[in-house]
Amino acid sequence: MSKIETTKFKKASKEAIKNSKLQNTLTSVMAHFDHARTESINEFGETNWNDLRERGKIIKTHTIQNLDQYLSKFASNVRKNKSIIHFADNASEVNNIVCEIVTTHKAQLIIKSKSMISEETGLNNALSDIGIETVETDLGEYIIQLADETPFHIIAPAMHKTKDDVSKLFQEKLGSKKILEIPKLANFARKKLRNKFLKADIGITGANFLVADTGTIVLVTNEGNGRMCTTLPKVHIAIAGMEKVIPSINNLADFLHLLPRAATGQRLTSYVSLINGPKNSDSIEEPEERHVIIVDNGRSKLLADQQLREALNCIRCGACLNICPVYKAVGGHSYGWVYPGPIGSIVTPVMVGLKKATDLPNASSLCGACKDVCPVKINIPHMLLNLRSKIKEDPPKQNISNWVEKFASEVFWQLMKNQTRLSIAHTIGKIIQFPFVRNNTISKIPFPIFSTWTRTKNLMPIAKKSFHALWESELKKIKQ
Repeated sequence: MSKIETTKFKKASKEAIKNSKLQNTLTSVMAHFDHARTESINEFGETNWNDLRERGKIIKTHTIQNLDQYLSKFASNVRKNKSIIHFADNASEVNNIVCEIVTTHKAQLIIKSKSMISEETGLNNALSDIGIETVETDLGEYIIQLADETPFHIIAPAMHKTKDDVSKLFQEKLGSKKILEIPKLANFARKKLRNKFLKADIGITGANFLVADTGTIVLVTNEGNGRMCTTLPKVHIAIAGMEKVIPSINNLADFLHLLPRAATGQRLTSYVSLINGPKNSDSIEEPEERHVIIVDNGRSKLLADQQLREALNCIRCGACLNICPVYKAVGGHSYGWVYPGPIGSIVTPVMVGLKKATDLPNASSLCGACKDVCPVKINIPHMLLNLRSKIKEDPPKQNISNWVEKFASEVFWQLMKNQTRLSIAHTIGKIIQFPFVRNNTISKIPFPIFSTWTRTKNLMPIAKKSFHALWESELKKIKQ
């Protein structure tokens, strides 16, 4: 599995917020995505869009509830298409299957189209360990690979890089001259990648959808690299999470409307590839062998949890990231694993372990914007609250705030049960708070137990008179 740094969320977030260059990029790019999505939906029509979202939700919910049946049907039709189907329980199994295929074919060079699940399993590192050169061919992923970083965003992996950053990277890694025009940078990368496409032994892609009734792999991209990976090499390997299956080819049209409009505001992505079996006698541009790897890697845990199962409906459009005020402030790398943003704050804790990702379910204002923009109406805030509840039931030992909150809650409960105790506490509290009150707020308390609270928010001081005292005073005035 890829490197997990979810425990560093708070530290990474603080660093991201202080990074003015990153903040400028987030502001401009997030605004562009959201504007494009809104314009596209307005063109489509609000009523039509909501009807489409409801259909998408119904299809995905039905599929996930009957996932075993549809996966079995998909596998059967993949075999009928003369492709080879594999099932992998975890990241290691995925990597082992791919490495075995690579070794069998004595491959030396592999080209890859953008695949979040291969990032999830750490596939590139596994291939590097056995001496195989692997080249990302999506431009954003290619930039990230050269920079030795992880994707910043589900659909725009290098969105945090400016053209100056990319120019410097190309100079350092590829020996280019200084190039500052974006079209020229893209053209330079295209020329570098062309030779890789022509020499590659194996092509690896992800899959946006898996069609059960035809055994079809559906790949949706905005660059021609996806088709190059699935047609030029002699062997093609498609890797997909088990939740990517949909019942019928008749359902596909709805998702081909939903995905691009929610993701980038496009009516349709530039390339939609429907991939079936390997080359037959009439084919010219198909591989001789095609493999499909269906991956669990923690998804069965989501499936088994009635409260979190809905997360498997996600079609990876990134709309919830683009609208989320937290993601807009801290960016993708702060989350510490492959899937950032609101949906990542649900998926990641389940996949890597809740105690490793305690901060992620709390990385939300619960404003509900993610639910409003989700093309399949996933109730993300509800699931975040559910995970927060699980954290409270079994808090991580290293999290000091948990026992502090429990202690404070118990003290509050004992005080509220007894008027005399509450009155005494009110008097003592007024005295203790005196050194910390400035302009009628408490903005800093130096004691460790409270300092984390006051670093991020101001507290109102205890009132000079309690509500009980004010009430008694008003009653006396009425009697007089």
